[in-house]
Amino acid sequence: MKHNKIYTMFAALLMVSMVLSACQAAATAVAPTTPPQPTAAPSVAYPLTLAAPNCTYGGEFKAITAKDANTVVFDLCNPDPAFPAKAAFASNEILPKALLDATGGDSAKISAGIIGTGPMIVKEWVKGDHITLTANPNYWGPAPTMKTVIFKWSTQPAQRLLELKSGNVDGYELVGPEDTATIKGDATLAYTPITGANTMYLGMNNTKKPFDNEKVRQAFAMAIDKQRIFKNFYPEGSVVADQFLYQGLEPGYTEGSKWYDYNQATAKQMLTDAGFDFSQEIPFSYRTNSRGYVPNPAQVAEDVQAQLATIGVKIKLDVQESGTLLGNAGNGALTFFLLGWGEDYPDATDWFDYHFGSAGKSFGTPYPDLVAAIVAGGTTADNAARQKAYDQVNVLIKQHVPMIPISHAASGDAFKTSVKNVLISVYNQNFPYMQTDSGQLVWLQTGEPISLNCGDETDGETINACMLVNEPLLRYKYGTTQTEPALAATYEANTDLTQYTFHLRPNVKWSDGSVFSAADVFATYTSQWDYKNPNHKGNTGVYEYFGGLFGTFLNNPPKPTPTP
Repeated sequence: MKHNKIYTMFAALLMVSMVLSACQAAATAVAPTTPPQPTAAPSVAYPLTLAAPNCTYGGEFKAITAKDANTVVFDLCNPDPAFPAKAAFASNEILPKALLDATGGDSAKISAGIIGTGPMIVKEWVKGDHITLTANPNYWGPAPTMKTVIFKWSTQPAQRLLELKSGNVDGYELVGPEDTATIKGDATLAYTPITGANTMYLGMNNTKKPFDNEKVRQAFAMAIDKQRIFKNFYPEGSVVADQFLYQGLEPGYTEGSKWYDYNQATAKQMLTDAGFDFSQEIPFSYRTNSRGYVPNPAQVAEDVQAQLATIGVKIKLDVQESGTLLGNAGNGALTFFLLGWGEDYPDATDWFDYHFGSAGKSFGTPYPDLVAAIVAGGTTADNAARQKAYDQVNVLIKQHVPMIPISHAASGDAFKTSVKNVLISVYNQNFPYMQTDSGQLVWLQTGEPISLNCGDETDGETINACMLVNEPLLRYKYGTTQTEPALAATYEANTDLTQYTFHLRPNVKWSDGSVFSAADVFATYTSQWDYKNPNHKGNTGVYEYFGGLFGTFLNNPPKPTPTP
């Protein structure tokens, strides 16, 4: 979720705004079919404060304080110029304190009784089939033009196109490369391109054999013909990746830095020299859901298997359901896997911190020198200093090879031409404000949401739905990469960017009619930050995004001592 030169302008505007201290199968219904009755707002004695004993625990937050019903203060251990951009991301959408307390933070229970401040409310969720959302009568913002938005799903691009052409849906995401010409050539259909600010990669876990050997990981990096994958499976406008970041994301991308050259002979010799066991069969895990960074994962996985077979490496394909794969990746349970990343907000911290920071588990044990360089790049407002640190990050990623970057993919969505006012950006879609003759929009995405608790999910299908129901303090303006006020009307930062104060929008109500307050913001953030919080449960309990954005959890349990 993407851009390049616009980042520089955004970063400048962001810094100015901070200095000026202002920001403007069996079908089972699991969600209520009628809006819940209003509940009384919890009685709160302000201020509410949670503070770390010191900043040596490894996370970004020093303290979170709800000063009064309308003011929340975040004190940070280090300067963070990207904090407003992080606060605008969907994983930081605010949930009611009453709902968190009533459910113990359990994602399934939250999803079954979801209450939000967003423009839509959940009418029903029929598992395996669809989610129906209707306009929120208590919404503080402009009333939605859509009376109803229905989410359906299909993993296959060809099936999604068939559903659109048959009139069963009004639009769908991720047009298959082979279908682009069909969409563009049909006067009743419209193609909406999306910039390729994403990366598809092959991940390797350094706690799993044979990838506990750096030379083996480097050899795999040389053994994959990225150009072949790009040519055979990616649409026009895509780019072969030479780094983890896409060109133009600065500070972050290193001009002139290139990945390993493709050389299977050298790769095989390196494996031999490293004592690689060519008789072993290595599991290669992937999901079949299309993504902006990979139109058809199965085709790519099969090609990777075939390429490695030519140097005698045996790969066993391991297809996993989307939620299962993401959970296993987040817990560090995968050995070799195909995943990718779409930009969440326009800063290198979104990429480096999440994947390779101290809280990351997907690639095994974090690399201390890489973590140190990432921290250096993310804790200063000086862009030259940030770029110097990120140049070192890129050197270390190439050395350690936690993953092999393959491509930055172009993609697009398709709609009936009768759907008007379509705004699709790298971060969101304006579903509530699109226009159809019937006042209903049926959207077909690549998979079913895992839950409606975005704090502990990382899949785009969940995020698409969450963004209609709940909101963060700031948000991304439809069709742009710019933040704008959401639940916070304004905010200001101190001069060294270690304290951010958010002033909440007045007179906001939850969809059940209860009153939104700073206690809800405090409850949402602290339930994720504090490992011992009674509401720190979620779905997997990993809270990958929070760890990637803000580092180690408060009261994180010590890592178990490895068994000899």
